[in-house]
Amino acid sequence: MPVSEELISKVAEEVGQLLKELSDSAGPSGMEEEVRDIIAREVKDYVDRLEVDALGNLIGIKRGTEGGPKIMIASHMDEVGLIITYIGKDGFLKFTKVGGVSERYLNAQRVVIKTRKGKVLGVIGSKPVHLLKPEEAQKVSPLEELFIDVGASSEEEVKKMGIRVGDRAVLDREFKRMNGYVVTGKALDDRVGCAVLIETLKLLSEKDHNATVYAVATSQEEVGLRGARVAAFRIKPDLGIAVDVTIANDVAGVSESDRVTRLGKGPAIKVMDSGLLVSPRVQEYIIEVAEREGIPYQLEVISKGSTDAAAIQLTREGIVTGAVSIPTRYLHSPVETLNLKDAAYASILLSKLIERANKKDLEKLKGDILKG
Repeated sequence: MPVSEELISKVAEEVGQLLKELSDSAGPSGMEEEVRDIIAREVKDYVDRLEVDALGNLIGIKRGTEGGPKIMIASHMDEVGLIITYIGKDGFLKFTKVGGVSERYLNAQRVVIKTRKGKVLGVIGSKPVHLLKPEEAQKVSPLEELFIDVGASSEEEVKKMGIRVGDRAVLDREFKRMNGYVVTGKALDDRVGCAVLIETLKLLSEKDHNATVYAVATSQEEVGLRGARVAAFRIKPDLGIAVDVTIANDVAGVSESDRVTRLGKGPAIKVMDSGLLVSPRVQEYIIEVAEREGIPYQLEVISKGSTDAAAIQLTREGIVTGAVSIPTRYLHSPVETLNLKDAAYASILLSKLIERANKKDLEKLKGDILKG
């Protein structure tokens, strides 16, 4: 029986409210505390224990029955960003990338620099268009030609503002509603996963379940899936599921076969990406829950990019792992775009999966025991 439209609308609206605050916050890799504080505030009433580990992961533990399985749900807090590498005597800052930032999106953007004294606003500049040679005007400005202008006229003035080498910056772009349930903003990768994590815990608060849930808001995903790796090693779950975005290439000029996923057609159940090949048992287990609950879904196969699921799967002797993805356009740009209903369906799918999970079924996902 399909999920009621009333429930989908309710959860989608809640995701939208969460996502505005999460998207508008600044959380570059390794400096996720602003995002972590929001998530901790939202989940504290829905978990039995809340912890922060050495890498800055936030781990919420919601206990099930004694002897029940352990399920880890992971969504990363960090966003791609920049790091200051040099402060010039003229007050301009040089920088490099933290994570998969494309130069195509950088020139003429506003940024927020996180310093020990607070946030500082800057703009990314380059040679004025009026001074470009014709051949230069046809090219994307390379990283070495870009700089950050914070309105200072000297190195000393910059340092008085609290800025120093090693400070990180993120793009400054406000979360906005577009049409219906479609929204846009920066860092929806993977703040939408964090919102799904919160909503999943809210939905579970009304249900009994055997599984003990480890809801992990991970750090440093964009620079090597680092937080998820250490969290999975510590938790050693019976099942790990990463919640992240995936490519929605359903835009003008792209052929049907290259669209991967589409906005508004439900969350994607991952089959493969560059770092993960999901066991058919795990894939079918998630699909069965979706079909039993009347939740629309898509199947995701991509050749580039990966998620925390890749790190979870290869931890210790190997962990049974799957992934649920939110279709998103224009990834790693200031205008990432998604449909809130896809996130709502993902929250309900995960809550239903956890609600029904038991030790015996999850043991079967590991494979057959050979006798002889």
